[in-house]
Amino acid sequence: MDVARISVKGQVTIPIDIRRKLGLKDGDKVVFAEKDGNIVLLNSNRLAFEEFGRAMSGVAEELELHSEQDVVDMCKEIRRERAHALHISSV
Repeated sequence: MDVARISVKGQVTIPIDIRRKLGLKDGDKVVFAEKDGNIVLLNSNRLAFEEFGRAMSGVAEELELHSEQDVVDMCKEIRRERAHALHISSV
């Protein structure tokens, strides 16, 4: 169990073990949420991706998107295709 002290400004330093478990890096945002009467700390990027995954579950399965990296790769491919199409249409 890790313990942190609250500063005068209400700031808390998140212990390194917790940051690692949550996959947090400098500049990342966190979410405080209530769950079963407790307050939990969540990685906002992971939470957003999980919510997006639930909302798009049927589409994600059809497109074979199983991880965040799959989505990143798909976005890169779409950008390449659009750049190529823009280049061709301007010639």
